Amino acid sequence: MIRYLFADALASYPLLRDSMFADRKAQFADRLGWSVTVADGAERDAYDAQDPLYVIWQRRDGRHGGSLRFLPSTGRTMLTEHFVDLAPPGWRGPGVWECTRFCLAPGAPARVAPALLLGALEMGLALDWTASVGVFDARMERVYRRLGWPVTVTGRRGRGRAALCAGQWRFDPGRRAALIARAGVSGEVARHWVRRGFGLEKLVLAA
Repeated sequence: MIRYLFADALASYPLLRDSMFADRKAQFADRLGWSVTVADGAERDAYDAQDPLYVIWQRRDGRHGGSLRFLPSTGRTMLTEHFVDLAPPGWRGPGVWECTRFCLAPGAPARVAPALLLGALEMGLALDWTASVGVFDARMERVYRRLGWPVTVTGRRGRGRAALCAGQWRFDPGRRAALIARAGVSGEVARHWVRRGFGLEKLVLAA
């Protein structure tokens, strides 16, 4: 299932928290070889201290299965501080959030990635966000398309598969059907997770 947790709420879920940062180390430091900060078997960076909003797939055993991290574009972001040349013009605003650290636990089932994107889509629609932006390897452009939520590339540095890209995802309800089909999660269940996560139990979200 999906949990929506701001950083200050992670202490209430220590197993979920610790396994998420350990899985981030396994993906970004060990497998991808990124130059990231690792301590005590966990990967964290300065943006984890900015009270980001995490979208987390929690496994039945309480551990992390996959996650995304969101920060408001009106505050500190990786795009403004590290990749300003890739940022779309005029992208900052209250309805735009930066998404980073798309991470899957080792051996995560194939449905976890589209379930995370579905969870992010439902969250954005419920909170009246307009778009998400992020930086990703060029090879991920095809992956996002296959998962059911294509990205609009707004900036590119380098060539081929080694290129670094920035892109934008619009919170469009028309993307629901493809993500639901790939995630194996009904739209009503996904919307229930949002209502529960943000205290919106009485809100009837648009179909």
